[in-house]
Amino acid sequence: MAGRISYIEAVEANPAVVFVGAASGGVWKSTNAGTTWEQIFGRYGSSNIGALAVFQPNPEIIWVGTGEGNVRNSVGWGDGIYKSTDGGRTFVNMGLRDTQIIDKIVLHPSNPDIVYLPAQGHLWGYNGERGVFRSTNGGRSWTRLAGGLPNNDSTGASALVMDPTNPDVLYAGMWERIRRPDIFESGGPHGGIYKTTDGGNSWRRLTSGLPPVRTGKIGLAVYR
Repeated sequence: MAGRISYIEAVEANPAVVFVGAASGGVWKSTNAGTTWEQIFGRYGSSNIGALAVFQPNPEIIWVGTGEGNVRNSVGWGDGIYKSTDGGRTFVNMGLRDTQIIDKIVLHPSNPDIVYLPAQGHLWGYNGERGVFRSTNGGRSWTRLAGGLPNNDSTGASALVMDPTNPDVLYAGMWERIRRPDIFESGGPHGGIYKTTDGGNSWRRLTSGLPPVRTGKIGLAVYR
């Protein structure tokens, strides 16, 4: 429905190579700055795209997170995270099939094996994999990070960003929410902005200057 574009990513060394993720239409690739497009992700487990990431030192490595982050009642959910090592010609599902919504992927700037992602979890129920996940072996296995992050079945992560000068520093936006047939409940006591300085092993909630109330969906950015 609605033909929403959910994510755009480009190769920094050659910005004519562009990838576009559609909320319900797979991933498209252009090698001529958008003059023509080829669909490269349309025959896998889900065509609902939430996030894209290119490992810039080797743009042949491309990650796709399925499940769009716009959690309306016509949301298209996904079946985990996919990886390509051949520039998008083929993809392999790397797990986290029950996250349903992955709308951000954060890659270590120099180590292709280190990957982070925020997962919102199921929209219509308090279940599924949700929170901040990390892989240190290129996606072969994943760890749900704790160490100060909310640990319950209703709070997922809506945002995750990395300090461009220090890959051990990350910020996460945590979001407690559920959609019901007649209402959308957004916000809860476990939401907020959390920070790690050790690559995700431990986290602390940021409070100074921030509202001490129930927080809804959070977006984050770090000035490069």
